[in-house]
Amino acid sequence: MKNFALIGAAGYIAPRHLKAIKDTNNQLIAALDRFDSVGVLDGYFPNADFFIEFERFDRYIEKLKRNGTHLDYVSICTPNYLHDSHIRMALRRGAHAICEKPLVLNPWNIDALEDIEKESGNKIFTILQLRLHPSIIALKEKVANAPNNTKFDIDLTYITSRGGWYHVSWKGDESKSGGVATNIGIHFYDMLSWIFGDVKESQVHLREKSKAAGYLEFSKARVRWFLSIDGKDLPENIQSKRQRTYRSITIDNEEIEFSDGFTELHTESYKEILKGNGFGLEDARTSIQIVHGIRNSDIVTNNSFKHSFLK
Repeated sequence: MKNFALIGAAGYIAPRHLKAIKDTNNQLIAALDRFDSVGVLDGYFPNADFFIEFERFDRYIEKLKRNGTHLDYVSICTPNYLHDSHIRMALRRGAHAICEKPLVLNPWNIDALEDIEKESGNKIFTILQLRLHPSIIALKEKVANAPNNTKFDIDLTYITSRGGWYHVSWKGDESKSGGVATNIGIHFYDMLSWIFGDVKESQVHLREKSKAAGYLEFSKARVRWFLSIDGKDLPENIQSKRQRTYRSITIDNEEIEFSDGFTELHTESYKEILKGNGFGLEDARTSIQIVHGIRNSDIVTNNSFKHSFLK
């Protein structure tokens, strides 16, 4: 049984990590969040010590070490801009880090974390759950078995409605979240690069607070992408059903279905990490480079590769 601590216990994604820790028969000994609405802990680890101040949490972890209790992992579910410092804290206290995506906001942060990994002897893992989805694994095998000169045409559309709170929160601050492409798109960019190879070209056709669109070319794919948190962008048939999310990936005009099967993927990620097979810094690098480029690229207005939602 391994000892875990968790930072960001009041966040949206924390319950998936709590469930994964419990499902893998490990224990949570401490949790931290600046907000105290963490009744969710009662359903998983009611005896875990809880802190609302980082300094007291850090001192508690240090005290555990002095008293002979080893902290094995720190799970990080905090806002994107805090990931780097919380990863550093975990490794400084002798634990491995398991961090939600995006692992960091900038490519050079990965280089610095590589040095800390070497110095500490501990590892940094991230959650890239789409790589564990059966439909995505099957797609990767299909692409790998295609002739070397095959180039797939892909349309990626992801619209997930968010209310007015989004722009008031840290998610609406690009300096903290990385913007909408980073916030809701990072796992798709990782999936695409994992399956279709190196990035050959990237264009940005739209970049606003609520939506972004562009074109990515990989070794084996041409991808038109559109991401949005604006419910007005939902197709009419989706709005008529009062659904708030629309996810679509078509490859050569064939829809790829992967809406189901997400529930247990964090647990599967933890199982792989505990076996020593988790995804690390280099696995995360390409998607971090992609979103950094999207944030900083000039807008291309005259291009035939635009997503259909922009036409």
